[in-house]
Amino acid sequence: MDISPKDQRLKLLVALGGCIVLTIIFTLMFGFEVHDDKQQKKIGFINIGGIEEPGWSNAHYEGLKVACEKFGLELLFRDHIEENSGQCPEAIEELLAEGVGMIFLASYNYPIESKSIIAENKHIEFATNSSEVHLRNMTSYFARMYQGRYLSGALAGLRTKSNVIGYVAAMPNSEVNRGIDAFTLGVQRVNPNAKVVVMWTGTWRNDEVEAAHARRLIEQAHADVLTYHQDYIASVDVADELGVDYIAYNIELDNRSEHYLTSVVCRWDIFYEKMLQLYLRKELPSVKNYWLGMKQGVIKLSDYSPAVTPEQQQKIEELSQELLNDKQIFSGKLYDNQGNLKCNDGEAISENVLLERMNWLVRGVEVLE
Repeated sequence: MDISPKDQRLKLLVALGGCIVLTIIFTLMFGFEVHDDKQQKKIGFINIGGIEEPGWSNAHYEGLKVACEKFGLELLFRDHIEENSGQCPEAIEELLAEGVGMIFLASYNYPIESKSIIAENKHIEFATNSSEVHLRNMTSYFARMYQGRYLSGALAGLRTKSNVIGYVAAMPNSEVNRGIDAFTLGVQRVNPNAKVVVMWTGTWRNDEVEAAHARRLIEQAHADVLTYHQDYIASVDVADELGVDYIAYNIELDNRSEHYLTSVVCRWDIFYEKMLQLYLRKELPSVKNYWLGMKQGVIKLSDYSPAVTPEQQQKIEELSQELLNDKQIFSGKLYDNQGNLKCNDGEAISENVLLERMNWLVRGVEVLE
């Protein structure tokens, strides 16, 4: 049966109307809006330290800057934004006023204090280094630093003579605990007699406290290898001064003694490039947790000190190959330092637990009050 032109137009209008209705329903349900090109070209970045401070802050900023330049994106930043102070929501407001389409929150507690403003701006995409808060327009992202921690722990276990390794750490959240536990499992892999002694600073950066803790770990606990999880290098400055081996984090150091064994570093430029690709393709909202590690070329140990022997380097290379071949660090029989079984033979701790509920320290860790 022939259809008249009038009927054809009517059917077309009905079809178009249906598409519009579905689009409205989808937007109301999921809160997605399309960025205009100008907005999508602006990327916001909020960080706890100064972008020029060597360590965590500078590593993230420089990595994101390189990635933005590759895609012709404009990077707008706010640094020295203190956690739990109300400064982060204010910084988000400022970046929104400047027309950004995406904001990276590069400190652990930012999304907790900014949950409301993030949820209110569903058309803006957020990414955070924390997995404490999940929202539809926010992706949790982090590098598998624990893989580098595991390898550096093995190096520390090979190097120590006192069988005491010191660890200056910010606070016992999932991120920091995960690193301490992986480091300790690396130590135990090569030296079951060694222990890791942790001192908490309670903050991401306090140079005076970190230096005091490092000195106490060396002089009182007799640690002869030191590492840290802080935003700056105050603790290893003390190790260098006292002639103790140390492993740095998130920075490659220059003009150091042979006691500087290596660093656990992340290629944040590679990481941010991959995240920006997802953002530009409008695929980022579908990703809840985004983790990259050694297999993607993101995590590595920096060049070794001349003090690290060829045999020690060979052992670390063997362990690296295991990780590249998908060895699970948190697998098999594992106990916490209170004697509780946390993982059994034939099991592995899930990704979600590692990210969100790593609230224990593995056997072999002692906390010095």
